[in-house]
Amino acid sequence: MTVKPDIWIKKMAREHGMITPFDDSQVGRGAISFGVSSYGYDIRLADEFKIFTNVNATVIDPKNIDQRNFIDFKGESCIIPHNSFVLARSVEYFKIPRDILALCFGKSTYARCGIVVNVTPLEPEWEGYITISISNTSPLPTKIYANEGIAQAIFLEASEVCQISYADKKGKYQKQTAITHSKPE
Repeated sequence: MTVKPDIWIKKMAREHGMITPFDDSQVGRGAISFGVSSYGYDIRLADEFKIFTNVNATVIDPKNIDQRNFIDFKGESCIIPHNSFVLARSVEYFKIPRDILALCFGKSTYARCGIVVNVTPLEPEWEGYITISISNTSPLPTKIYANEGIAQAIFLEASEVCQISYADKKGKYQKQTAITHSKPE
């Protein structure tokens, strides 16, 4: 990157539609912050959740997800049971350029409450809403908020484009529009 990172992110969002909707400054005002930050972009959590439940005593099998393992929930906030997790998605839709890789990390506000955010890398030419796994490692239920920051995406620009992009591989999570469970190969 030869320009300031926050300026570069704004340029990529405007010229390449890399992030939609896009907030070109950090937004807080009583909320967990989101929008452009010094070196990345703080993504927001949509109001759709899949809450893990063990009521049916099934096994979580990444090759064959049993829909009975999750309860669908929509709301302004979501309570994650202790030692459990939810799946959610970003408010923002991402279109990653061919020479960019993005890594996401949880926000410190949630980390200090025992919340661990897991997002796999956003590969070159991947696009879609990000499916986010949010784990509550604390011994107490923990509240998370829709339409507020959940993680920060850090963008790494390569000196040249990759040989094979996620789009070239016809990746199984390309252009996801909803919370997407794991899919078999």
